[in-house]
Amino acid sequence: MTDGFGDDTPLARELADLSARRRRLEQSDVSFAGRTRVMTVSNQKGGVGKTTTTVNIAAAIAAVGGRVLVIDLDPQGNASTALGIPHSADTASIYDVLIDDFPLADVVQVSPESPNLLCAPSTIHLAGAEIELVSQVAREHRLRTALTTFIESSEQPIDFVIIDCPPSLGLLTINAFTAATEVFIPIQCEYYALEGLSQLLGSVQMIQKHLNPALHVSTILLTMYDGRTRLAQQVADEVRSHFTDQVLDTVIPRSVRVSEAPSFGQTVVAYDPQSAGAIAYREAAIEIVQRSASETKEGTR
Repeated sequence: MTDGFGDDTPLARELADLSARRRRLEQSDVSFAGRTRVMTVSNQKGGVGKTTTTVNIAAAIAAVGGRVLVIDLDPQGNASTALGIPHSADTASIYDVLIDDFPLADVVQVSPESPNLLCAPSTIHLAGAEIELVSQVAREHRLRTALTTFIESSEQPIDFVIIDCPPSLGLLTINAFTAATEVFIPIQCEYYALEGLSQLLGSVQMIQKHLNPALHVSTILLTMYDGRTRLAQQVADEVRSHFTDQVLDTVIPRSVRVSEAPSFGQTVVAYDPQSAGAIAYREAAIEIVQRSASETKEGTR
């Protein structure tokens, strides 16, 4: 280093590490299997980075050539906002698909970030969908039916569908679980991190038994990690001991850039691609894509 920092200062080590990780990312070999992987991002504990993880993993996969559809099932519409997708009350949305049988193709928009990044937006109408779905025919399968039709009729293959659902286990989340084959769980590296996880796993087992035998927990991502604290390391170790095969090697650090990006209608991958948060999400995305073929087949119908 020639800019006044010694070679062994923490800042110099951090900069050297980021530089090495960027080089590894550029050299990563990424290919797509030709089958569509459908993942629902879920954690019934709030504030774990669920929507942030959804949009940044989707953007990172799109950046390496994958075609990704994000389905925003959360009435708050934060995923739509982060992807730069209009979702005012008069926008055709996933609500119209679930309640009025609109084809999914009629509501999907392309994110300004990438032609590979698609989004079926949420609108405020989705807040009432839980009640309206109760009286619908095949109420648990409506998203699955629409998604299957969309994937089969798409001119270009869809490599990943990533569904962002609300934290509660209502009919919207059940539709997501029924439509997906993989459950993707972000876990915050803080006290009570595993709180609510047993409830979520119980919900997955219930869906497996009654609605979707192919559903399984395939991916767990540790978020908001602060390597300076013993607690974060202890939480990471505990999660890895319980879920050896599912936890990604990559951890997502606490990052101001990750928090800032949505206010600009962007993911951190577009907002500051050289930042530590963006690099971590890109690494996690490549890990997900490179997961072994046998794991992917397990979740393929």
